[in-house]
Amino acid sequence: MEFEHTPVLLEECIENLKIVPDGIYVDGTLGGGGHSEAICQRLSKEGMLIGIDRDRDALAAAEKRLAPYECRKAFVHSNYAEIKNVLAELGIEKINGALLDIGVSSYQLDDPERGFSYMNDAPLDMRMDQSEEFTAYDVVNGYSRNDLKKIIQDYGEERWASRIAAFIEKERQKEPITTTAELVRVIKQAVPAGARREGHHPAKRTFQAIRIEVNDELGGLKKAVTEFIDVLLPGGRLAIISFHSLEDRIVKDIFAEQENPCVCPKNIPVCVCGRKPRVRRITRKPICPLGSEQTDNPRSRSAKLRVCEKLDT
Repeated sequence: MEFEHTPVLLEECIENLKIVPDGIYVDGTLGGGGHSEAICQRLSKEGMLIGIDRDRDALAAAEKRLAPYECRKAFVHSNYAEIKNVLAELGIEKINGALLDIGVSSYQLDDPERGFSYMNDAPLDMRMDQSEEFTAYDVVNGYSRNDLKKIIQDYGEERWASRIAAFIEKERQKEPITTTAELVRVIKQAVPAGARREGHHPAKRTFQAIRIEVNDELGGLKKAVTEFIDVLLPGGRLAIISFHSLEDRIVKDIFAEQENPCVCPKNIPVCVCGRKPRVRRITRKPICPLGSEQTDNPRSRSAKLRVCEKLDT
């Protein structure tokens, strides 16, 4: 299937990145290249876009989409959490700005073979990087009942996590659960009928939790936010779009900590720890999509954009 990408909060991202025509910018979650195309349109021949993605299909699609633009470009198959290694390989020390659009792409959700969606039957996969060996099959069939409960509860914020984990354990004792359809069936059996009639699909939260676990999305995000701040030039900006409350909380907390790193007791009148602010938050509250964008692109509804700017420290 063709890799299509409708960029979320596009105008808001570009406006807040304050793009310098000859600057170096990183799109750490390249996807189909929607955000990157808008960046490339504002770069001169001397400017550079570095596109990173764990999905080789995304890299190929974006490279084709961005070919007409005259700026320098580098397409890198990697995890955005490895930003320092990526830049070192390219011989680059600092960048003018970066964008991260966290989570699974529409292409990955819509490709039935990738196993991300509870709406299509497919092997239990959910890998963003298909060169990795660890899959959703390993989580569903290999994790203990307690570990399953924990990730479904923590990452999916699913109130029926205990029952779902118990039903999965019971089912896999008969034979391994190998497909998304089999997992959906087990989840539906676990969730009480009354709860199944509520707004979202009964498997939504569990699938989200397993996907986050398979791809270590939260661990990678914690590492990445700090390291992207490290490689920003003074005045450079980092823009992060999240779709999940846990992701947004990580971004919010790290931005706040980097803006006010002092660890002195509050009753001390003068800071003695010596820790100085590294960023200033451009967005005290997250920027959310307008109603018109939510109507045009329903998947944007839970999106939150936060932006910080590197200080000259």
